[in-house]
Amino acid sequence: MKVKVIADNRKARHDYYIEESIEAGIVLKGTEVKSIRAGRVNLKDAYASIDQGEIFIEGMHISPYEHGNINNVDPLRKRKLLLHKRQILKLEQKIKEKGLTLVPLKIYFNNANVKVDLAVARGKKLYDKRAVAAEKSARRDIDRALKSRQR
Repeated sequence: MKVKVIADNRKARHDYYIEESIEAGIVLKGTEVKSIRAGRVNLKDAYASIDQGEIFIEGMHISPYEHGNINNVDPLRKRKLLLHKRQILKLEQKIKEKGLTLVPLKIYFNNANVKVDLAVARGKKLYDKRAVAAEKSARRDIDRALKSRQR
């Protein structure tokens, strides 16, 4: 199983607590796969929504393929995600909880198929982000101090 990560949504890990993630296929049109292969995809403001028993990803920007033709599609269009009905129902029940949302974490090739790693996430408050940054800084200072003592 050969996996090649194309785009990673680092902002999602900063803005949300990731509770669970699931792999989903994605429906693409025309030259979108070629653009993804070239790495011209942005997940920064993307999110997923459930509409009438189907799940869609919105806000994901796939740049038009340079060597494409009139068949290039809208870069920000809604794209359907491929999941089993039971998985969609399970996700729908989870996001009905207060504060939970669906956020794409990364987009990658699994063999020849484009896949999206979709996460059930809970939003962080500003003070949570500050606490994480302070903890990271303290850990870095401790590591630096220990490293200087070893010399």
